[in-house]
Amino acid sequence: MEMQLRLLDKKYYGDFKNDVKNIFKIAVIEEFGNISDSEVISDREIEESLYDPNAKVYYIYSSGWKVGGTVLNINQQTKHNSLDLLYIYPDCHGKGLGTSAWKQIENTYPQTRVWELVTPYFEKRNIHFYVNKCGFHIVEFFCKYHPAKQFQGNPAEFKEDYFRFQKVMDFSLTCKNN
Repeated sequence: MEMQLRLLDKKYYGDFKNDVKNIFKIAVIEEFGNISDSEVISDREIEESLYDPNAKVYYIYSSGWKVGGTVLNINQQTKHNSLDLLYIYPDCHGKGLGTSAWKQIENTYPQTRVWELVTPYFEKRNIHFYVNKCGFHIVEFFCKYHPAKQFQGNPAEFKEDYFRFQKVMDFSLTCKNN
């Protein structure tokens, strides 16, 4: 299976945003049942990722078929990069496409020293994927007792219970940073 990342033109950001909202909503409904019309992820949150100056936005293709998308935040100076958003269409789950997509991301950015991401505590499939398939480690748990820095000043913005993951690619950094 040939995996490709294709940079997305900004004129398709609306479609990308709709994909993210619809797919993230499916995961919440699977876990908690019908959630009425409440937003799982806001337009603002998605747009912050899409329009960040370091953002690289891709659709993911397998053998010529679009199977998902991703937003990466690439810091050329520090080489500490983040996976802001990643989705695979639900009808493509369980076929190894997410793992192949992640390997393609790593191959596309081989200079990366550390990858980071966050995901909600209830996303067991995501946690399994990132830890057991991609080699990430959980390095921090955010909750009401330990809010992320960006939410410490505004508790109303706090989102309940999620993990921060890291994957250290340059192991010489582990001794320097700890």
